[in-house]
Amino acid sequence: MPSSKISVREISRRTGYSPATVSNALNNKRGVSDQTASEIKRVAADLGYRRTTKLRQVQFVMGRNSGRMLDEGSFRVAVVNGVEEEARNHGLTVSYTTVELADCAAREHELAKIMGDPTSGIILLGTEMTQNDYDLFAHCPVPLVLVDGQSDNHFIESILFSNEGSAYRAVRYLVRMGHRQIGYLAGKLRIRNFPLRERGYERALAEVGAVPQDKFRVSLGTDKMESAYRDMLAWLKTDPELPTAFFAENDALAVGAMKALAECGYDIPGDISMVGFDDVEFASIVHPGLTSVHIPRTDLGRIAVRKLIEQVEHPKAYTCVTHMSTTFIERESVRSLL
Repeated sequence: MPSSKISVREISRRTGYSPATVSNALNNKRGVSDQTASEIKRVAADLGYRRTTKLRQVQFVMGRNSGRMLDEGSFRVAVVNGVEEEARNHGLTVSYTTVELADCAAREHELAKIMGDPTSGIILLGTEMTQNDYDLFAHCPVPLVLVDGQSDNHFIESILFSNEGSAYRAVRYLVRMGHRQIGYLAGKLRIRNFPLRERGYERALAEVGAVPQDKFRVSLGTDKMESAYRDMLAWLKTDPELPTAFFAENDALAVGAMKALAECGYDIPGDISMVGFDDVEFASIVHPGLTSVHIPRTDLGRIAVRKLIEQVEHPKAYTCVTHMSTTFIERESVRSLL
């Protein structure tokens, strides 16, 4: 009797073709010659292979690289909640794996395991991944959706947020509130999202004839909020000139900086305004409440599951990159200068 338990890797071993070529042939995707596809399908039929038409499990995989990016929990937990809710609606189970990308031996073992189940699909959290890391997933033989990341070199189904546009809107808000000297709190670890947010910041300033000033750009640690606080405190102790407002690349940097500013006697927003990015849970409970860019994290998880199911039930010969919009949340950390 035909069985979906025969894996793509087994067909690859029998035919000598790569798992990616086998997967493309079995799913009628482009890039495989008719002769090669025919040979692969013949061997698959002889082995009793039947292409899975329904997922049984979602594997949530976090690709961790340096370990220097703060996981304050809120972002990842919200995404996972969305994944679990949508998976449950479709009768799917969810498993969790962290792949240490910098550890070659460990990652090979983990990747072989998570890619070896033809009844599973992978949701890959790419927040901390580099472009080279995506090479490892470029020819994944099972359905894959990349969230909070995008490969410039490979066509991978992806969902991400509008980083540049959202930062632009946030800084434009500060401009409308009368601010022109707007500083920038940058994470020392330059994950892919951060340069995009900085580009939005620069574009918003350029529109009003303002230029980003190096004296107002402060690099802060990203591994924990305490690092951001200590780095900001060290900078403040140099008695620098201050801007009227700061835009921070994420809320953890903003809150760490706010603590340092308060400790040095500065009032927020009386002396300096602050805008963050992510709108994680603590943004609404710090004092004053942090104005921030809200990301629909739970919906991200839900959409990722739907896209996995679509890849299996309605396969197509192309991939899409989905950009999700954000919402700007006004709280008490910004003062109007008008």
